[in-house]
Amino acid sequence: MVVALVIIAVIVVVTVVAMISVSNGIVRASNKCDTAWATIDAQLQRRNDLIPNLVETVKGYAAHESATLQSVTDARAAVAKAASPEEKMQASARLTGAVNSLLAVAENYPDLKASANFQQLQAELTDTENRISYARMSYNDCVMMYNNAIQTFPGSLVAGGRAPRQGFSADADARQTPNVQF
Repeated sequence: MVVALVIIAVIVVVTVVAMISVSNGIVRASNKCDTAWATIDAQLQRRNDLIPNLVETVKGYAAHESATLQSVTDARAAVAKAASPEEKMQASARLTGAVNSLLAVAENYPDLKASANFQQLQAELTDTENRISYARMSYNDCVMMYNNAIQTFPGSLVAGGRAPRQGFSADADARQTPNVQF
């Protein structure tokens, strides 16, 4: 009788410890996703801080390209106003397209391309875009680990109704093959 009670107590203790461990793993995965998102947010802010300088530099050379400049400014404002990660993902994709258009406009102005200020801003923006891309990949990895943790056994038993997270996906325009002409 005593042996049976000890065995039952050990099974209960092991089960409770295992469930606590799984629950803590889910919390760690969730926190890692939050941290990865904060990294993306910091890089988006860095880009938003660089863009006004780039726009002002281009304005001096390309005054009649106001539609492109306005689209960059509008897209930047949309990123700044976005509240949820999903809204920021969409606004960020629009801003990436607008910045690419702005950099393409710069190709038409040899003096602008030769400007040290423009070259520095372009290099910083390229570096920032690379950092954003890396941060997005890291975030998607975190989201995958978190979603796996809450959707697989035994995590699904302990997840407590936690919803899966949404990772970054390519914008529809990014899936199109670019048309390069020489």
